[in-house]
Amino acid sequence: MAISDSLARLSASLLATLRNRIELASVEFEEETLRLYDYLLQSLIALFFFGLAFTMLVVLVIVLFWETHRVAVLISLMLVFGFVGARIALTAKLKYQSKPPMLHDTLAELAKDMAALRAAAAEQPPEAK
Repeated sequence: MAISDSLARLSASLLATLRNRIELASVEFEEETLRLYDYLLQSLIALFFFGLAFTMLVVLVIVLFWETHRVAVLISLMLVFGFVGARIALTAKLKYQSKPPMLHDTLAELAKDMAALRAAAAEQPPEAK
């Protein structure tokens, strides 16, 4: 009976640990979802207002130079906006590539659990037959 009691306790312990890790993964997933939603909302609002400001700036510059250098001004503004857009796209790509993997903490905790179980299994003496 000692072996079956030991197996029952081990199973209960493993299930409790698994439940704990799944709850941690759930919390991490929820946090990541909220964080991404917040980033998206703030980015869209910022883009809207920057778009308005840039539109007004472009109109102002074109009106100021309409009689003398309108083509040069339009080409210059096109190049500046193209460069800024490319730079922002590159920065966004680099940020996305360098972010930690999803559920990083959960996977780390599962790795610790596996290491602890392997160490505990290695410490147990072989059963006598």
